[in-house]
Amino acid sequence: GLFEMLVEQNINLFKKYDINRIVTLSPHSYNTFKNDYPRLGGNYQVQHYSQFLLELIDEGKLHFSKNVNKVVTYHDPCFLGRHNNVYEAPRNVLEAIPGLTLVEMPRNREASFCCGGGGGRMWIVERSENRVSTIRAREALNTKPDIIAIACPFCHIPPEDGVKTLDEYGNTVVKDIVELVDDAT
Repeated sequence: GLFEMLVEQNINLFKKYDINRIVTLSPHSYNTFKNDYPRLGGNYQVQHYSQFLLELIDEGKLHFSKNVNKVVTYHDPCFLGRHNNVYEAPRNVLEAIPGLTLVEMPRNREASFCCGGGGGRMWIVERSENRVSTIRAREALNTKPDIIAIACPFCHIPPEDGVKTLDEYGNTVVKDIVELVDDAT
């Protein structure tokens, strides 16, 4: 009931300000606005920020002035990828960044693996080698990246913890795609 009440309040607020397009940072929010709101009367053009950035790139409104000479592997967030089939926009944004080399983990797109933060897992105490975040970080590190790119605020901490556990030289960092875009502008 609380969810429906909040949705109704938000829909009324969005109507008041003639909101018809929503850009989200979180794939979880994207999922909610795209799939739950329409059932309750809220129909909007909903975009994840990676889709919005790609639109800006395609329209020539976002330009890059610096090279990001790094090898990057991308982790598909569960609610962006498997739940909403958004796979190409984040990759296309990364591939548009000058100097960046994108390498794929074996489990990607529809076959991707959780970062370790989903379903409250980040608060479960597990042995380090058995943590989902450690398993996923190992998969990412096996691609020999400089950067593990993410597109979800909830996907930042688990891979970063896994990298700290496994990357003995501390060479790999976790960055959101929007940070890489910022590095290139």
